[in-house]
Amino acid sequence: MAATSSLHIAMYPWFAFGHLIPYLQIANKLAKKGHRISFLIPSNTQPKLQPFNHFPNLITFLPIIVPHVNGLPQGAETTADVSNLQQFSLIMTAMDLTQPQIESFLQHVKPHFFFFDFTYWMPKLASQFGIKSIYHSVISATTFAYVYPPSRQLCGHDFTVDDFMKPPLGFPSSVIKLHSHEAKFYASMSHMKFGSDVLFFHRHFTGLCESDAIAFKSSREIEGPFIDYLETEFKKPVLLSGPDGNIQEPTTTLEQRWAECLSEFKAGSVIYCAFGSECTLTKDQLQELVLGFELTNLPFFAVLKPPHGMDTINAALPEGFEQRIQGRGVVYGGWVQQQHILEHPSIGCFVTHCGAGSLSEALVKKCQLVFLPHIGDHFFRARTLSSCLKVGVEVERRQEDGVFNKESVCKAVKTVMDEENESGKEIRANLAKLRELLVDKDLEESYINNFIHKLHCLIVSNKETKKTL
Repeated sequence: MAATSSLHIAMYPWFAFGHLIPYLQIANKLAKKGHRISFLIPSNTQPKLQPFNHFPNLITFLPIIVPHVNGLPQGAETTADVSNLQQFSLIMTAMDLTQPQIESFLQHVKPHFFFFDFTYWMPKLASQFGIKSIYHSVISATTFAYVYPPSRQLCGHDFTVDDFMKPPLGFPSSVIKLHSHEAKFYASMSHMKFGSDVLFFHRHFTGLCESDAIAFKSSREIEGPFIDYLETEFKKPVLLSGPDGNIQEPTTTLEQRWAECLSEFKAGSVIYCAFGSECTLTKDQLQELVLGFELTNLPFFAVLKPPHGMDTINAALPEGFEQRIQGRGVVYGGWVQQQHILEHPSIGCFVTHCGAGSLSEALVKKCQLVFLPHIGDHFFRARTLSSCLKVGVEVERRQEDGVFNKESVCKAVKTVMDEENESGKEIRANLAKLRELLVDKDLEESYINNFIHKLHCLIVSNKETKKTL
């Protein structure tokens, strides 16, 4: 196959919007280059993703019937339709039960590649039809390098907290470490079954080991040493689709009430805080967070979910807080247009939970960064950016339980916002240099071109292997 020939790629991401949307983003990048995508998706979820399909002539949604599994609400297809981890596992069971539908698709369509993540059975199934499988992760490469490398001997090992407090053999960084409460999270995940009586770690490790290549929505500018480490550990190509330095501009405008509110403050002075749709703080931690903002004496706009068991965000605020911050602070419990807000000239600092989407948006804006990671790969994204690249500050927390206080929140914000702070000067300079790289259209273009080139190389190597047999 010529290096310029059009490819046909099938995609089947985990049934969560945090996976479906990033997969559709890489589908759009590939379709823009003339490649054809078959995007397998739960039938009732298709209309929700349709607006994100920028190339409907090349990206075809193929509906998958999700079987009902006892314990799930009728019609549940994605994690957005359920409310707890046990039900997430049942969604995974349902996804595993779609294997006959995927097999039928592969028999009749036979794409060149199949992109997957949680369906660990995909590499063996695809290979039966001569199709290359690509483990395409929306999780950071650093996370996989620390948690999943073969040197950890994941199969048949009973992991402890102490195991995850130590990096794996040959890990390329001495500054990326887990706190004890974070290691405890990964130790518990290593023992957890997730769908079809399969251990969560086994599901991912099998997919990584048996796929033909691994792919990330990442760049060497951010994760270079960890990408090299993964290639060495897994002995297979790692493909990078590059940064989203030129995120498509919104077609709408910022809601008038927020535009008017933010316009009252001088440029680069406002703290904006948002923790995504799935992060919920306890009442005590929410109070420490907003009291930390109050301590900075800077204007702030915090978008937070009410704590569990509370109907409104206002009911969770400290006594007298709303009166004290009137005119310079807003705490809001609803949805806002984050991309618009990050674009607003008054925003000077973004306090983030380190979700992949939020970081992609923030790294190319003009605000400073404060990290308060919530769960999973958020920890590694925060350490990569704060400890390795030194482009932001992570809020200090207690090792044993991850609890933070108002003073640590204030200190982190002040470090990046105070123009006289020496550490802040270095961080702001580093972020400016990284941002300049990430918004370079030529860099983004080179990544996707190299991604496609490596896909073609995989097909060529497959043909050459067959000739020698």
